[in-house]
Order: sequence, then structure tokens, then C-alpha cells
Amino acid sequence: MGPGNRPLDLEWLEDFMALADTGNFSRAAEARAIAQPAFSRHIRSLEDWVGVELFDRSAHPAALTPAGQRFLPLLQNVLANLEAARIKARAAHDAAAASLRFAATHVLSLTFFPRWLVGMEAQLRMGPIQTMSDSSLACEDLMLQRRVQFVLCHGHAAVPGRLDEGQYPVLRLSDDLLCPVSAAAPDAPGQPLHRIGQHSAVPVLAYSEASGLGRIMRSRMRGMFADGADAVHAAQPGMEHGVAVVFTAHHAALLKTMALEGRGVAWLPHSLITEELRNGSLVPAGDESWNVPVEIRLYRQRSEMAPAAEALWALVQGQNSIPGSNPQPITGA
Repeated sequence: MGPGNRPLDLEWLEDFMALADTGNFSRAAEARAIAQPAFSRHIRSLEDWVGVELFDRSAHPAALTPAGQRFLPLLQNVLANLEAARIKARAAHDAAAASLRFAATHVLSLTFFPRWLVGMEAQLRMGPIQTMSDSSLACEDLMLQRRVQFVLCHGHAAVPGRLDEGQYPVLRLSDDLLCPVSAAAPDAPGQPLHRIGQHSAVPVLAYSEASGLGRIMRSRMRGMFADGADAVHAAQPGMEHGVAVVFTAHHAALLKTMALEGRGVAWLPHSLITEELRNGSLVPAGDESWNVPVEIRLYRQRSEMAPAAEALWALVQGQNSIPGSNPQPITGA
């Protein structure tokens, strides 16, 4: 805005540059492909916006006034910066269209995603890849805000999340298992330090509200993980003395660290603790009836995506055998 809050038309700036270059209203108007009366009005409107005369019309050819001479190089910089901004904005748009944008939960970004991505890259030429790792709740937000094309997370058929409720297309890439584990007892190798069903309350390392795994655990074991309870009785047989939630976080990797420190029992994805189960630093804290099967899922945007993203989805959707996975459409989630 200029004097008197008058709006500025960028066409006037181009007209100014043409007249400064030619010094002739007729030739400048012709170069700008507009009628001379309209061209003259544009120059006058620009001068009104600036608040001073920019051209000496008594001179032949028309010459810049001292104010116009000061205005010209500054205007050239403004127009050059505008053009650079336009080019950079288009380049950023093109790069974003060519890139693949994923949101992945913390645990899957550490375990499943790198291995799965290598398998995809062996079959599809991919451009730039952007990955954001966060809680399940935050990943859902990124999808709902259209900031990512895909979300990689755990899911359960009986525990729909917001993306299921929003009917976002989804494929099951693989299966996983939430296993209750504990550090090994120091005086009894291979035996858990904390065991489900022991005579005192079992210390439990639980997932927070922001965690998708926590949502699944609270749904599948309502009696054990009742909201707001520090110590609750389990709905499962053999848990007459209940559990005590002693630590809460939405990072499965953090719960794993706490379990290794002997702080309690944590239901951890099998994909995260394969090595620890093998070397005995973590051991099952209960029998297999306490395991909770889960799925590794890939959600996509509902609307049409950029060609690179659509190509990846088509590849995954049509895949019959990826090592360690079995992509299948999920219905009724």
C-alpha cells in the first residue's frame, strides 16, 4: 500500500520499466501491448502511489526525475527478487511433487521401515524421500493435515483409529506381536525378573495416550490398563493381585530400555526385541496367551497423489511376495 492506502498494481511497475527504457510513451505502450491512454494512466497511478513525479514529461525523450532515478534500481531489485521467488517456489513445488513423504511411528521407523524401503527401491526408482518419525497420534495428524502421503504404523482389526474412521485406504504389510517381556532374573538365567501372575502386583511399563500400541493394549486388556488407575486388577485369570503401572511413555524403544533396566514388564513389538530375546537380556514374562497380535499397516491419502506416490502404492498393492511381508487390503477396519 502507498500513500492514502492506495493499492499497487504490479503491471504499473512493468510499465515504469518500459518507459524508463524507451523514454517514449507510444513505444513503451506498444511494447507493453496496451493502448497509450491506458499506459499513461498506469504511469500516473504509479506516481500517485509513490507520491512524487517519476518522469519529466517536458523532456524529449521523457526523462526520469531525481526521484525516478532513485526509484529505478530499487525497483529492478524488487522485480528480480520477485522472479527469483517465483522460480524457487515452483522448484519447491516440483520437488515436493516428486518426493515421497512418510510419517512412521518411532518403533517402525527404527525396525521395519528401513528394511521395507530397501525392498521397494529394488523394484521402483524413487526420488527424494522425506520421513517424519513420531507418535501414532502425531502421524495421524500429519495425514489428516495432508502433510504426508503415507503413514506407517501398527494396527489391530478390533481397534480402529482415526484413519480407519476416516476411511483412508490401507494395506497390511506384515504382522507383528506385542509380547510381555522382562529383564532376566540375575540369580535365575532365562527366568523373568517380573512375571505375570506372581503373588504381588506386577510393575508394568505402559504406553501413553498418544501411542497407537497403547490404544491397542488398553482396548484388548481393558481390565489391566484401565485409564487413570495406578494399580488395577486384571481381567485375565491368574492375575488376582493385579498390576501397578510404574512408568508411561509413547516410545516403545524407551519402554524397552526401562525393561532392560529391570523396571517392570513391557508389551513390546517382537520386531523390536528379536536380538534381546535371542541373547536372553529380555525374556517372556508370561505364556503365549498374553501376546497381542498386531498388523503393520500402510495408509495413504484418500485423494489422488503425485505420480511418484501413486506408483509406490500401485507396487505395494500389487505385490505378491515381499520378503518378510504380505501386503493385503484391509476391510472393515
